[in-house]
Amino acid sequence: MNQPFRPITRRVLDAGAGPKSNSRLHPIFAGWTVVRLDINPAVQPDIIGTITDLRARIPNASFDAIWSSHNIEHLHTFEVPAALNEFKRILKPDGFAFMTCPDLEQIGKLIAGGDVERTIYQSPAGPINVLDMLFGHSASIARGNTYMAHNTGFTVNNLGAALQAAGFRESWVAPGKAIDLWAIALMPQTDRQQLQKLLARTEQRFLALV
Repeated sequence: MNQPFRPITRRVLDAGAGPKSNSRLHPIFAGWTVVRLDINPAVQPDIIGTITDLRARIPNASFDAIWSSHNIEHLHTFEVPAALNEFKRILKPDGFAFMTCPDLEQIGKLIAGGDVERTIYQSPAGPINVLDMLFGHSASIARGNTYMAHNTGFTVNNLGAALQAAGFRESWVAPGKAIDLWAIALMPQTDRQQLQKLLARTEQRFLALV
């Protein structure tokens, strides 16, 4: 008897996932199997670990995509190459990494305005000001969550250069509308047109035009 067709479910690693109740998963991953990774055991991730070294926890070519939302800025600058190399290692040959982080160039313009303690936007963690965007969410750090500290920063140019140095086939990097950067890094066999179609239905459609 013929077996019913069962579509293959794609897997995405949510790197720096945070609390499960506060999911920030991007809508392009709707219907995907999500594996939550975080360095903080208090948020009860599926995998506890640092993105700079996942060799003991995640085999090569294990994921179709990586989602990294406001995560890589928590690394120290010297750790960034190791983390991006790990992203590339655990992606399948046709996979991609999708990232967002604060935009230092836009933050710099706010700093030049002088009012660094004015609330810029509201986040699930509470109000965010310029100093929070630059150094990490102060209220969370004051409560003892030192994982929230920011230790490096990115512009379009240096994030694109870091992704290129990590060996991705190509990368699309552009500023967003919320003082943030958005980037996609493509593996050697990534379907470029399919990825552009996925993005076309989202607020990050501008990335497909980079």
